[in-house]
Amino acid sequence: MYDVIVIGSGPGGYVAAIRAAQLGMKTAIIEKYSTLGGTCLNVGCIPSKALLDSSEHYHNAAHTFETHGIKLSNLKVDLKQMIARKDDVVKQNVDGIQFLMKKNKIDVHHGVGSFVDATTVKVSKEDGKSEEIKGKNIIIATGSKPASLPFIKLDKDRIITSTEALKMKEIPKHLIVIGGGVIGMELGSVYGRMGSKVSVVEYMDSLIPSMDKTMGKELQKSLKKLGFEFFLKHKVTAVERKGKEVTVKAENGKGETIEIKGDYVLVSIGRKPYTEGLNAEAAGVKLNDRGQVEVNGHLQTSSSNIYAIGDVVKGAMLAHKAEEEGVFVAEVIAGQKPHINYNLIPGVVYTWPEVASVGYTEEQLKEKGITYKTGKFPFMASGRARASMDTDGLVKVLADSKTDEILGVHMIGPRTADMIAEAVVAMEYRASAEDIARMSHAHPTYTEAFKEACLAATENRALHI
Repeated sequence: MYDVIVIGSGPGGYVAAIRAAQLGMKTAIIEKYSTLGGTCLNVGCIPSKALLDSSEHYHNAAHTFETHGIKLSNLKVDLKQMIARKDDVVKQNVDGIQFLMKKNKIDVHHGVGSFVDATTVKVSKEDGKSEEIKGKNIIIATGSKPASLPFIKLDKDRIITSTEALKMKEIPKHLIVIGGGVIGMELGSVYGRMGSKVSVVEYMDSLIPSMDKTMGKELQKSLKKLGFEFFLKHKVTAVERKGKEVTVKAENGKGETIEIKGDYVLVSIGRKPYTEGLNAEAAGVKLNDRGQVEVNGHLQTSSSNIYAIGDVVKGAMLAHKAEEEGVFVAEVIAGQKPHINYNLIPGVVYTWPEVASVGYTEEQLKEKGITYKTGKFPFMASGRARASMDTDGLVKVLADSKTDEILGVHMIGPRTADMIAEAVVAMEYRASAEDIARMSHAHPTYTEAFKEACLAATENRALHI
């Protein structure tokens, strides 16, 4: 009898298992694949960042090295080696999770976990054998998988998802990306930097539509410099393949149809909860009409000893959100009183420039009727950004017009994925824009742009613009 059984070993699952073990609970984790780490480590966050980094090195070598005084000749991409390096990065990370399981004395069971009842889980192995394990508490952390449209036949060869985009055998001549969200823009960037023509078809009127609209507009400007073309407010109606050519048909708001022809189509319209084979009903666990596991404020399901976290429950599908929930549930089971402020979980897009955001967007503040003031500072005016030739983008701070409390921070620019942490800390402690404006920021650094945006939000006092 385990104290805690975790089904799924992605960032939410393995972190929940580690925290439960740290709190003295006998813990087991179940993973259907041969490696731990789930989507994030195997076919998501980690491999995509590896390829983004490699492709950015190549792009800089091709486009900015000469300006820096570095001359190269016969520059070319070795895609096979790039993919091999990505695979090695993945291996190092998944091996690290295996080590952490041993270190924390967590039992690892490989196979598909399915409920027999509220305290029993059957683990079905690849060789056809199975075993049953029992737990006082069970955490569902089965994650998500790529979503598609019913009329699109994913052949995983020319019509692909993010999983296949991470192991391409060739650089596409013309990559058509369906969906202008985070995954599409990141993977589109990988191949756009290496010379692919990239066409983006997006149903909404902005890229990264879940973020502040200023960020979408700025990202579109930057990606246009890479040669991207955009078809916003277009609804995809058909995807057809003939040999090595793929055609995407889409309609705009006026009912006019366009056709885009390329050699690869990346379908990146989001992800959906993964609960196949879980047999949730046997444990009395309810799913909603979107396939998500229903939970209360303590992330408990309709069976009080069973919890669910990460992509399989409502909320942003982010690895670090799943991690926070994993720690939260382990501590709830242990009788502690943890908290999560979902408004302060940052979102990041790892394009270049990077996009990072926390708190309310300007659109949300308008919708809520909250009066606010805005401070902006462009990286074009940053000495550090000029030195590194990374002058695209800006920092935007939204503060309460009466109290000056920071309500939202939205950044697009160099290293904003790391910079956003300062904003999260500030907002966790309910700092005002004036508080940040009064703090010394090292010069020259990218983070000065955050200070300057806060100065701009307080009586328009920005110093360097």
